[in-house]
Formats: sequence, C-alpha cells, structure tokens
Amino acid sequence: MSTYGERLAAVVAERGRLCVGVDPHLAILQEWGLPADATGLERCARTLVEATAGEVAVYKPQSAFFEVFGSAGIAVLERVLTDIREAGAISLLDVKRGDIGSTMAAYAHAYLGDGPLASDAITISPYLGFGSLQPAVDLAIANGRGVYVLVRTSNPESDEVQMAHAEGRSVAQQVIDTAAKINAGQGASATVPGPIGAVVGLTHQALDVDLSSLQGSILVPGLGAQGGTPEHVAELFGAQTPLTLPSSSRDIAKAGPDAAAIRERTAALAAALR
Repeated sequence: MSTYGERLAAVVAERGRLCVGVDPHLAILQEWGLPADATGLERCARTLVEATAGEVAVYKPQSAFFEVFGSAGIAVLERVLTDIREAGAISLLDVKRGDIGSTMAAYAHAYLGDGPLASDAITISPYLGFGSLQPAVDLAIANGRGVYVLVRTSNPESDEVQMAHAEGRSVAQQVIDTAAKINAGQGASATVPGPIGAVVGLTHQALDVDLSSLQGSILVPGLGAQGGTPEHVAELFGAQTPLTLPSSSRDIAKAGPDAAAIRERTAALAAALR
C-alpha cells in the first residue's frame, strides 16, 4: 500500500500544487442562478470538479456547505468524493474535527476508514491537545491517509491561542514540532512528505513559526479572493514552497457556472504557482 505522501507527491509532480476548494455556499449558488437546495448544491460542487478533472492534483471540499442541507447534502458530498477519486486526484476533506477518546475515533473512522465519506486526508484541530488526535493519526497511518493539523489559521482571532507562548515556544510551534516527530518516525523526506500536514493561512504577513523540520505537506488557504497571491506563497514559505498546497475556492467558483471559464481560471492560477 502506498503512503499518502507518495500519492500526493506523484500527483503534484504531474498536475502542479494548486488545491481547488469546493465551497458551494449559498452566495455562490445564487451567483450561478441555482436553487438553494441539494440539487443546486450538487450542480455547483460536481461542476467544479468535472470542469477541472485531470488537471488538478488536490480538491478540498468544505464539509459544512454540504452539511447545511442535511442528509441530502451529505449524499452529495459522497458523490463529490467519488468524482474526485475517479479524476485521479487527492481528496482533502475540510472538516476540522477535534475531540477526545471514542468520539475522535468515530470521526477518524468516518473520514479515514472505508465508509462512504472516506477521504485521502482531512483537516483536524489540535487545540484540545495534540494527544487527543491520536486515533485519527493512527488510522491515517494505518490506511495510507493524511491529516492536516491547524497551525496558523487565517482568522484574526487565531493568534490569541495559536501564538500564545509556553516554555519559550508558541502553541503553534509546539504543534509543528509534535507533527515533525511523527513524520520523522514515518520516514518522511523533503520530496515525500509524511502523513501529518499543517494548515497555515496565506493572510499572514510573516509565518512567525519554523516549519523547516515538518517534512509534511502544508495546506495554504487564502489564494485569490482572500487577497493571497502566488508571489506571497513564495515570500512566506521560501524553501518550503515545494511542499505547499495553495488553495483557492471563491476565486475559482466565481468563474462559474461556465465550465470553460472555471477551467481557464484554474489553469491560470496553476501556471502562476509554477
């Protein structure tokens, strides 16, 4: 069985680093002239994947925009994950789960097991203590999947917790250092990332953390509509750039509903990142 890092490295080498966010929120449905129901949701979400299939390495569906429509929305998410798999791409499901004990184990089995919501990787929150994430970490490694821990998120309130200091290190740095130890134990390298990635928003003017030991993929939301640029990706991450996955959601969705326009906008962003 191949590892998450091996599969990610292979598809990124072929298709580039751009991660397309699949965020079919109500404002996008309205802009596309679609009904605010599960049928509109499905048309929007699946069009975003189908329009760029074979060209994009990673898709990041945001679970909340599917959950808002209840069971019908979750059924659409299941079909979108199937579309991503059939496109030969990586599915990185943005669920930001974080809990303790059997509850965290249940979340892990829902998204990193073999069920209908199975994804190649998910986002998780370490702010109940990194150790609380162990069930997800263990299952990800066992099943050749990945997890992305929140390190420096793009919301302005994040510094209250993430940049608080204890024992000479920020909380964010402690999360990175713990992830780095796990990746080192899995034989991660600069070219084949380990199973533990980090989420670092592109809205920051400076990282204020040291990512050099991570040896994991870095999900970088905020490209496009939030003001992030390919140039800022290089400025922030420097030598870490080959491991980053800059993510754009609204900027690409706003090109729709025309599939050709979505494909053109995606290609332009991907080319700029190269």
